[in-house]
Amino acid sequence: MYNTIKTELTDNIFFIYINRPDKMNALNQEVMKELALAIDEVYTNKEIKSAVITGKGEKAFVAGADISEFLTLSDQQGIELAKKGHVVFKRIEDSAKPIIAAVNGFALGGGCELAMACHFRIAATNARFGQPEVNLGLIPGYGGTQRLTALVGKGKALEMMMTGDMINAEEALEWGLVNYVVAPGDLLLKSTELLQKIHTRAPLAVARVIKCANAVLNNGVDGYEMELNEFGACFATKDLQEGAEAFIQKRAASFIGE
Repeated sequence: MYNTIKTELTDNIFFIYINRPDKMNALNQEVMKELALAIDEVYTNKEIKSAVITGKGEKAFVAGADISEFLTLSDQQGIELAKKGHVVFKRIEDSAKPIIAAVNGFALGGGCELAMACHFRIAATNARFGQPEVNLGLIPGYGGTQRLTALVGKGKALEMMMTGDMINAEEALEWGLVNYVVAPGDLLLKSTELLQKIHTRAPLAVARVIKCANAVLNNGVDGYEMELNEFGACFATKDLQEGAEAFIQKRAASFIGE
């Protein structure tokens, strides 16, 4: 079905592998199209409760965009290319099902932007993050200027984007760019453990948490008002009734997503 990515569904977790290890898993237009199709599957397949995005091979998560595609683009074509990336990454960010970036190796440029579009990031000890676009006369174009600033703060984000320097996994953890740093062999295990824990929580509530947290980046959206409305909407769900009863009865809740 795919040429540049691989997918597998295991225990309700959809694993999406960027599969161009000979090109350091660089993002080209074919990868972006296929990634969009994989995210559509996350949205529509009821068997999928969550997803992990990672890279094939040991060297790179995604080591940037395929720069060879940039050489002949006009300014307007550059905007159109970036718009396509914005759409795909916003679909990842807005997914009601949690999506983790399992960062193995280099996450540079568009790769760092892809990781930041996911709901949170787990890094292997050999991971390296960077937005080196200024070295090419460019800036991040897939939402990176906004998401990086939101995650690490304006000062650190500007430093990363203006110097183009990479940071290692421990620095990324210290700065708040990643949630955990683990040994490379434990990367998918840690991702799976976290998602399996989230699977036991009320899925409609998880989706509403994602929606409200994303409102922080949406200009013109009152996140506090959204939180009030989404909080109230929870009271119309069977899951709230189940959760409250389970708490009172001192048993594990069994949520059905209704």
